[in-house]
Order: sequence, then C-alpha cells, then structure tokens
Amino acid sequence: MEPESAWFEPERPSGWGVLVLAGSSGRVDQQRGRLLASTGAHALALRWLGGPGQQPGPFEVPLETFKNALDRLAERCDRLALVGTSFGAEAALLTAADDDRVGACVAFAPTSVVWAGIDGARQTSHWTREGRPLPFVPYVEDWLPAEDPPAYRSLYERSLVADPATTARATIEVERIRGRLVLVAGGDDQVWPSVRFAEDIVHRRRQFGMDTTLVTHPEAGHRAVLPGERRIGAGQRMQRGGTAAADAALGEMSWRLIREAMA
Repeated sequence: MEPESAWFEPERPSGWGVLVLAGSSGRVDQQRGRLLASTGAHALALRWLGGPGQQPGPFEVPLETFKNALDRLAERCDRLALVGTSFGAEAALLTAADDDRVGACVAFAPTSVVWAGIDGARQTSHWTREGRPLPFVPYVEDWLPAEDPPAYRSLYERSLVADPATTARATIEVERIRGRLVLVAGGDDQVWPSVRFAEDIVHRRRQFGMDTTLVTHPEAGHRAVLPGERRIGAGQRMQRGGTAAADAALGEMSWRLIREAMA
C-alpha cells in the first residue's frame, strides 16, 4: 500500500521532481507542495507517519519510505530533490546521503544527527534502514521544562553533549550528499538549536571540500514561512520561537536560494 500523498503538477515542467516532507506530524504538506509546483517542479507531498500501515509516531520509520517515493517521482522527472522540515529535514538529509539521484536537498530547521523517537517508555531511533534502527542520540532523562508551554531547545542541547561517542555514531554523513544542499534555520528556534546543527553540517562538509548554502535569521523560529504560505499554528503544544515577521523574512530570504538550487 502506497502512503497517503498529494501530487502537484506544474504548468511548465522544469524536469525537477520534489519530495516534500513535513515535520513531526508527518502530514501531507499541501501548501508547500503547491508552492514548489509553481516553480515548474512535479511535487509529491508525502505522509510519512500516522497513516495506514505506518508508524503511529516518529520512531523506527523505514527510510525506504522516502526512497520508494523518489522512485515514483523518477518515473516522471529527470532530476530529483527533497524538501523537508525538522524531523522531515532529518529524513531528507539521510535520504539524500543514501541516494545519488538526489540533485538538491533543502532542509528547514535541520539537525546534524539522528535523534531518539519515543515508543512508550522506550527510546529508539527515529529511522530504520533495511529493518535495523540507525544509531541515535538519546534524550537525557533528568531534563524538565522550565516553562509552560515547554521550550525543548535545552533538552536537545544537553542530550547532544551528554555522550560524545554516541553523538559521533549518530552524526548524519552529510558529506555523502552529492547534490546542492540548502539549510534554513532560525536563530530563535525554541524547539531545537537548528542554527548550531546547520553550522555543524556546514563544517563537516567543508572538511570534505564541499559547499553548503546556509541562510539564517536571528529572530526567526522553528517554522520559516515561504512567500504565499500561511503561518501554521497547529501541532504539539510547545514554544517554537520567532515572530510572524521574522519567520516570513527567513522564508523570503530562502526562497530565492531554493529556486536557484533547482534551476
């Protein structure tokens, strides 16, 4: 059974096919798919969790989910791209590192490592490959939120440095991404330290002589808003940071670079 998805067809096809991945909701991101189709790309917005036959939450999600979706796009398109947000950006980076067909990857509020997913009382990996969980960074167990609604940024900051060897094993091999890579991060992201993660990705790729495009805004939060998109207020109750103006400014700044990456 194929996952729930929505296709968005361009009026003037450019040859690009884009797989669109939302964050921890795993929802079908229709407005971003529609926007990307306006650039000439065939856009496939995919539900990657919570649907029939899928994981109920972001834990042990098969990476084959995304490869299979790229296979569907490849039937129509000459060039393939991934656009993901937050946990969806994590999936996009891992998939781009595994699949040489990917010519461009755009990661909004990215992470440089694989994180834990929660299955009841058990911590496990967000992702599996060939049925085996990927190495992951677990959450420290003594963390408590200091505010209501919670800001989870400090949880990720503490967990990242708790065990350097574990973090090293869970680091995404972004040097294997051969296509163009665009990272978009807000300096006021209260979900996790996405600017730090993005800078870690840039540094790792630079060690291999690889260029990366990074766009940030100091006052933007976890969710950049691209031109023509509406700001989303739904989702888990938490602090995400940013302001409507800053989130839109980050989206405006990144939109030109995204279009250039898929020119």
